[in-house]
Order: sequence, then structure tokens, then C-alpha cells
Amino acid sequence: MKDYLISLFIDNELNLDEKIDFVKTTHSDDTFKDEAIDLLEQEKLLHAGMVHRVPQVQALVEKESWKDLLLAWMRPAGLFGAGLALGAVLLLVRPSVDPIPVLSPGANAQTPYRFIIYRPDASQAKIIGTFTGWQPVAMKKIGATGYWSLTLDLGEGEYQYSYLVEGGQQITDPTVAERVQDDFGGENSVITIKV
Repeated sequence: MKDYLISLFIDNELNLDEKIDFVKTTHSDDTFKDEAIDLLEQEKLLHAGMVHRVPQVQALVEKESWKDLLLAWMRPAGLFGAGLALGAVLLLVRPSVDPIPVLSPGANAQTPYRFIIYRPDASQAKIIGTFTGWQPVAMKKIGATGYWSLTLDLGEGEYQYSYLVEGGQQITDPTVAERVQDDFGGENSVITIKV
């Protein structure tokens, strides 16, 4: 229950009474307070790595010369990429040892992924996707906030999905930019999970 309450706090999904209860609990329970702070620190790290603006690839390709690309490799993010590339090369040319296992979309390693949608006017919300075999799975209403949520354990891979709301209306996830056309003239959101 504590993790659920902290998650609602982080996602700003608590009403005012629930926020008051949350603050009272953090002041009276040191373990709860420490757990909340740890999760907020994790959330801060997650948001620090988020891309807030996607550059137009075509414009970059036309404007950058080989010198610009070389300088980009010298930046910290570029050095990280160069380090990964060097590591991959070293793995390929190293003496034969036991192979490193590679996880694929059906492997045992899974990570929880939280799906959330704001539909205050809906009396129900469901999710369908490749991870449900395109069978609708009910989402849970989060108090009186208007949000619907569902956390699923997903393995590494790419997944397509949509939300179903009132009357079977299918909508894409407004928080996910990547979309793909389905075979029925609609759209699905696309996420990639890395474990």
C-alpha cells in the first residue's frame, strides 16, 4: 500500500485530502518518509534522462559535416556511445569463452511497466496490445482523480497497444510519441522495453 501511495504522490494523482494524509504519514513514519524520498530520487534520475525535444533528423544530416560528427563523438554523450561501440568490438574479438546470454522478447527477465491514462468521464478503461494477445484487460480507476492505471510485467522487446474507453473507442497513448498504423485503419502506440 505504501508503494502505491508514494506512486500516486509522485505522479500527482492524489486529491487534497489524500495529499494531507500523505504529508502526515511522512512526518510520523520515518521508514515511509525514507522510502518516499528514495523513490522521488529515482524518479528524478528517470526524468533527467528523458528527451524533451526530438531534433529533426533530416536537418541534422544536411547541416553536419564530418568534422561536426567527429566533435559530437568527443562530447560526453558521444564518448559514452564510443565506449559502447568499443566494448561491442572487444566482445566480438575476445578469445572464445561462454557466450553472453542475450534476452529476447519471451525471455524470463521482466520489468514492471505502468500504463496510465486520464479519462475522467469514463466509467471503464481497458488496454489491448501485443502483450495481452489483443485481449482487453481492465485498468483500475485511481480514486476520484480521473486517471486509470495498470502495471504489467513486460519482457524486453517492442510492444504495440491502445486503450479502450467508453463504447469500445480505441485511442492511442497520448504520452507516447511513437505510433504505427494497424490493419484496420487505426493507430497503436509503440513502446520498447529494455530489461
